[in-house]
Amino acid sequence: MTFPHRTSADGVPGKPVLDGLEEKWSRRWDETGVYAFDRSRTREEIFSVDTPPPTVSGSLHVGHVFSYTHTDTVARYQRMRGKEVFYPMGWDDNGLPTERRVQMHFGVRCDPALPYDPSFEPPAKPGKQQLPISRRNFIELCERLTVEDEKAFEELWRLLGLSVDWSRTYRTIGTEARATAQLAFLNNLARGEAYIAEAPTLWDITYRTAVAQAELEDRERPGAYHRLTFHGPEGRPVAIDTTRPELLPACVALVVHPDDERHRQLVGATVRTPLFGVDVPVVAHRAAVPEKGTGIAMICTFGDTADVTWWRELRLATRPVIGWDGRFLAQPPSGVESAAAVAAYAKLAGATAHTARERVVELLRASGELEGEPRPVTHAVKFYEKGDRPLEIVTTRQWYLRNGGRDEPLRDELMARGGELTWHPPHMRVRYENWVGGLNGDWLVSRQRFFGVPIPVWYPLDGHGEPDHGRPIVPDASALPVDPSAEAPPGYEEALRGVPHGFTGDPDVMDTWATSSLTPQIAGGWRSDPDLFARVFPMDVRPQAHEIIRTWLFSTVVRAHAEQGELPWRHAAISGWILDPDRKKMSKTKSNTVTPGDLLVKHGSDAVRYWAASGRPGTDTAFDVGQMKVGRRLATKVLNVGKFVLSLGAADGSDLTPVTEPLDRALLAELAATVEEATAAFDDFDYARALERTERFFWRFCDDYVELVKARAYGDQGEGAGTESARVTLRAALDALLRLFAPVLPFVTEEVWSWYATGSVHRAAWPTPEVPAGADASVLATASEVIAAIRRAKSEGRLSMRAEVAGVVVSGPRASLDRFALAQADVRAAGRVGAVELREGEAPLRVEVDVENAPR
Repeated sequence: MTFPHRTSADGVPGKPVLDGLEEKWSRRWDETGVYAFDRSRTREEIFSVDTPPPTVSGSLHVGHVFSYTHTDTVARYQRMRGKEVFYPMGWDDNGLPTERRVQMHFGVRCDPALPYDPSFEPPAKPGKQQLPISRRNFIELCERLTVEDEKAFEELWRLLGLSVDWSRTYRTIGTEARATAQLAFLNNLARGEAYIAEAPTLWDITYRTAVAQAELEDRERPGAYHRLTFHGPEGRPVAIDTTRPELLPACVALVVHPDDERHRQLVGATVRTPLFGVDVPVVAHRAAVPEKGTGIAMICTFGDTADVTWWRELRLATRPVIGWDGRFLAQPPSGVESAAAVAAYAKLAGATAHTARERVVELLRASGELEGEPRPVTHAVKFYEKGDRPLEIVTTRQWYLRNGGRDEPLRDELMARGGELTWHPPHMRVRYENWVGGLNGDWLVSRQRFFGVPIPVWYPLDGHGEPDHGRPIVPDASALPVDPSAEAPPGYEEALRGVPHGFTGDPDVMDTWATSSLTPQIAGGWRSDPDLFARVFPMDVRPQAHEIIRTWLFSTVVRAHAEQGELPWRHAAISGWILDPDRKKMSKTKSNTVTPGDLLVKHGSDAVRYWAASGRPGTDTAFDVGQMKVGRRLATKVLNVGKFVLSLGAADGSDLTPVTEPLDRALLAELAATVEEATAAFDDFDYARALERTERFFWRFCDDYVELVKARAYGDQGEGAGTESARVTLRAALDALLRLFAPVLPFVTEEVWSWYATGSVHRAAWPTPEVPAGADASVLATASEVIAAIRRAKSEGRLSMRAEVAGVVVSGPRASLDRFALAQADVRAAGRVGAVELREGEAPLRVEVDVENAPR
């Protein structure tokens, strides 16, 4: 799209207003295709954005407006710099958040054992008890609700003014996304990067699903230390402290630090557990903490991740006691065999961990094997980030992707990828490196949920109907996407499902990050449109929040490293959080968010965008309605100054030849410096600095320059006295300012631009710095200083700004006086000054105003 020539300025309205601009210009942009992507351009001519797909299971909050505005300012800037911007929008609609929303909205729950009902309709009014429905019926409700949610999100994004190409949207549960995720998984499997294993797994007992390391969060919870007495060699008591006495029947060893002299004689010995009388070894490991409790820790299968590490490295026995539902298993584990031990365990069977803890403490107190009373403590407990109950560790069969957690060379390669990436701001790279360096296992990608991308494999069944997980059956790539729970694998009939020598489908779905980590491949058409993919990949920028560097950013690097052998993008632009008045992060879980729709309507989209763009990259920013009001005043001023400048005539600011006056040249010199600084800031993805520098110049332009040259621009001093010079300068400055503000204030800048030009300001060229020969920006600075002093004197003297003053004395160094002399006529006209006297001196510039003789 080329930018057309200027027209006359006869389109200026009599009373310009901000209200209604969003609807007017959103519709016009859509009709004229201002943001439509031209895929014929080469990779070098394209700027591609890996736009974050928002989770649509709920409402947008002001934090979304904050971060997505940042991305949009950069996209708009790059478009004005001549790049063809690939700026798609995706919807993250699979996974647990959507399932939870569907359960609450329709009053249903998924029961995979139920048959599909093609005529099912959800209850008109959900009851207190959720209605069980088949997996397929449940998925259909998920799809129905997410489509409606996506419409609402798009409406709000359009109101905000995102310059997205709305013909290029995708869904993370859509056909193309499912096929892409499954193809990537099958490629991982073929290369040995994906594998299935039975191992201790962090497990959320509410949602009955595995949880990956990246989805964990520590929460402080009250607990208690219990001192238990084990029975050592020759009957000597061995004391240990634990916060989880209920796991005594799962105990497989005690562990001490190898350098702890107090307990060295115990290493290699056997002790007997209280209550259950199981003989367990005492082992040494450097991860044991001598200063913690008695210096001896109980290893159970499994109480926490330390237990898993010790169990794996010391090759200990396994005695699981907690099931997938978070309750104690019905049968005691191996080793719990005596009549007394079995009787004790029977009191725990079927109990929750909390109840089992109370019962074990009672039993220990009765047996005399509890020393003293429990000692209260507050400690960090691991939770699933979306869960509300502590995680347990259970043994399950899961799918994993290699991510360097157990592979030192791969870890080093992924660490190096972080160094290749350009970070904005640079210090965010440390978060990536800390995460990669702290990985302790591979990426668990399977989930025991329903609304997600199915794991695309089946397993053959042996003669007993047991699956052979070591020989997965995979589909042909041309058949993707597939659903193993509803489709038969190649070479099998559906009648063979679940029967001996038949097959069974993998029941799990992929972790939502396993799909979201492929957003560059999904949006770019890696699987289905290789020509487009070659034009947009690797993408130029990934914008995102800092707390998901460990999840979304890292996982995307992992997938591109494995599949394409390179980074998925060149830059990472990191946004901070929005903080509430108490300086706490705004989030839906904290119920302290603000709905953005009302803000956009009340203050206007440009005003809200102004507040958002004022937040520096990577910096947490306070929610501030006051800043939005400042933004609205700025947008209103753009309207008003635009009307003033254009009312002076049709002088074209593109030709600076008529600019002859020193003050005008000074203004253009300062404008050129502003353009240079704003350009450098945007090139560094620092939208806040670009806005700050542009706004500073804008107010200097409005408050000082416009007032200084107004009389000359009107022709009050005669048409030959620099009138054309002032008008051309005013038009050139307005033209540049509209383009400088356009990435942040798209609606008001488009409105003013339309008054005198055809085409869109958002397809106009970014301004270039042009400094007239002999221009000296300090002339404007000196003139501004003098006129400010005159205004101040009038204010202190309680005079109207339009009042005339008899005289002004300007004193200071010769250089300052010479600069002032170049703008003296404009200062006298603007300040309504009679006589001006110049006095040379050594002191800094000083202005004395005669207000005593001024008419009142």
